[in-house]
Amino acid sequence: MVELAGSRKDISMYPIASEETYKDGQIIFEEGSSGDWVYVVLSGSVEISKTIGGREFIITVLERGEIFGELGYLGAVKRIAAARAIGKTTLGVIDRTFMDQEFNKLSGYFRNILVALVKRFRDQIDRASDFTSRREPRVQKTLSLTFKDRQSFVSAYTGNVSKGGLFISTQHLLKEGERFLLELQLPGLRDPIRVKCEVAWTREQSDIEKRASGMGVRFCDMTRKDIQLLDQYLQL
Repeated sequence: MVELAGSRKDISMYPIASEETYKDGQIIFEEGSSGDWVYVVLSGSVEISKTIGGREFIITVLERGEIFGELGYLGAVKRIAAARAIGKTTLGVIDRTFMDQEFNKLSGYFRNILVALVKRFRDQIDRASDFTSRREPRVQKTLSLTFKDRQSFVSAYTGNVSKGGLFISTQHLLKEGERFLLELQLPGLRDPIRVKCEVAWTREQSDIEKRASGMGVRFCDMTRKDIQLLDQYLQL
């Protein structure tokens, strides 16, 4: 059960609400876009790809009878990969009423398990992508910091930092892609260093997995002096 590929089965078993036809190379949906429609390939092929570190990687190619898009439906998460038609491709959009009826037949406990699994899978994909594209090693050191959310300044801390970014442990989550100013206090310095950052990913608190909420951010703009100070600290 992943958004990237479903089982290859007889397409007659799926209640199809409508059909969509795409030209060769046409994008079905972009990575990171919103959407919860589930598709089945009726004819043609669908290429599933993900961009990591500025490079596009083809994950799989789906053929007739295979489904995709289910993560968006089950977990209400953004698309973790892009889908593109190979050749003239026709997709069946699985009936949403049928999906809702079948999903609601499950116990609330089991529905929560499915949603948790989807979000865990999404987090693992994000972590793997971040690790693959990361050029600088991360160091487990705890530092205090301050950043501004939509209403006020927030004090937090990080226990995971590199020259390229860090993880902020906080419940005051910003949106992915949002830019903000961060003040990072390094030991031995009177004044904090000020860094422009961008939110790469966010994580809500999970009682099931015993993980605190927070967000991974990348540094966008640092002065040469601040880069040198951070580099010196990481080498201690």
